Amino acid sequence: MPMLHTIRRAVRRTYRRPVDLSHPVRSPLGSAVVNCVVYQDGIRQPGDCPAADALKRVRAAGTGFVWIGLHDPDPAELHELGTLFGLHPLSVEDALRPHPRPKIDTYDDTLFAVFKTVGYVEHEALTTTSEVVDTGELLVFTGPEFVLTVRRGRYGSLGPLREDLEAAPEQLAKGPAAVLHAIADHVVEEYSAVADAVQEDIDDVETAVFSPQAGSGDAGRIYQLKRELLEFKRAVAPLARPLEKLTSRPVSRADHTIQAYFRDVAGRLARVTEQIASYDALLDSILQAHLAQVTVAQNEDMRRITAWASIVAVPTMVCGVYGMNFDHMPETHWQYGYELTVLVIATACLLLYRGFRRNGWL
Repeated sequence: MPMLHTIRRAVRRTYRRPVDLSHPVRSPLGSAVVNCVVYQDGIRQPGDCPAADALKRVRAAGTGFVWIGLHDPDPAELHELGTLFGLHPLSVEDALRPHPRPKIDTYDDTLFAVFKTVGYVEHEALTTTSEVVDTGELLVFTGPEFVLTVRRGRYGSLGPLREDLEAAPEQLAKGPAAVLHAIADHVVEEYSAVADAVQEDIDDVETAVFSPQAGSGDAGRIYQLKRELLEFKRAVAPLARPLEKLTSRPVSRADHTIQAYFRDVAGRLARVTEQIASYDALLDSILQAHLAQVTVAQNEDMRRITAWASIVAVPTMVCGVYGMNFDHMPETHWQYGYELTVLVIATACLLLYRGFRRNGWL
């Protein structure tokens, strides 16, 4: 599948491109429409036009499809497009609600897919409040004559992906299903890139925990990283079932070869899922090692305290005995009693100190 590898390399490049967070360009249909383009035989037709005109051009030609991209549309715009393209009312209502996990639903000839987009949040140093992973949504409606994409959040821009697909017209000529595959491939590539970035944070935490300067705040950093990893996992792992559906059931009026491409995406998603699971297990091990280090450090402190308390107990005991002020006590009136007492105290303390040092308590 040389074309698939070409597209995949192009998608990897798109992740490294800066994300355009500016407001979408206004169009005749509404402010949320980023672009509206007609494709025939995999070639972009000149000129952007309102959705209704684009759909008429596709139906008049009898071939091709229209691809409309939206960013954070309001309900009125989405309902208008749903009426225009004959989307099922349930799918439109579903598109207006946030989705906790990816999914794919089929309504006659229309397919509605939900992808969770993920972005890595740059930070100078990981703290107990650092945001590492940010998520959004990418909704895709596909039918025989159209592709409608709705992006919510900062991540998941499809502009660079559209350019790369237009550079491969033989793949784009396979219709809306090819666009759906490219979007799924793009999303999984972002997952992989974010996973690699998260691994660097895990390596930094691991280095800090096993360094001589390890601090008590490392447990909070590890816990925060585990929370962010859990959010990442919730976006990635549930996508396996929708992709399995696409690999086992043919997409309506789509080239049968598209299913092989979806199987490839599903395989790479499985690798990312395993990678996240290994990160979670590694963080558990790092946390347990850190807690063990804290316990050992506390035990060492207790041994030092016990050793010094034992040493101090000797003069305390001797001075306590001879400080009772009884009239008839041995050695109280002896000429060398003071010197002998000090010598006994010093000798006993020195012997205790050497013994504790030899056993590693001091």
